[in-house]
Amino acid sequence: MSEALDKWRVLVLHGPNLNLLGLREPNVYGRVTLEEINQRLGELAAQRQAALRIAQSNHEGALIDAIHDAREWAHGILINPGAYTHTSVALRDAISAVALPCVEVHLSNVHRREPFRHHSFITPVALGVIAGFGWRSYTLGLMALLDALDEQCASRS
Repeated sequence: MSEALDKWRVLVLHGPNLNLLGLREPNVYGRVTLEEINQRLGELAAQRQAALRIAQSNHEGALIDAIHDAREWAHGILINPGAYTHTSVALRDAISAVALPCVEVHLSNVHRREPFRHHSFITPVALGVIAGFGWRSYTLGLMALLDALDEQCASRS
């Protein structure tokens, strides 16, 4: 990451089972792999003068550690918490604690799925949520986060 040349630094976090994208339930999550999503995010970030640090973990504690670490270097967080969306108060508290702007993304429209997926512990501490657009949810989320950071910067001027 060439932080000296980049306007914004963003942590991109992928939660549990997202390492199986392209293979796992392609009728729900699509055929695009996590590597392809990361590549598309990297291309968008380069266009917007942003640097990304990308991590995926199936372990809640590793995601929390990455969020805590981000308070030292990042301007914002883009997160797909996966199933932890619906279960993790600890992940929600970590995002709240670091006080970085955060956008929550989901590949599928969670509100068209099973009722247990309708509640998010993350949403109350996120700037917004983008869901249901497949891999595009990530790029839409990154654009929204970078736009919000630009607006915050402009309002301080």
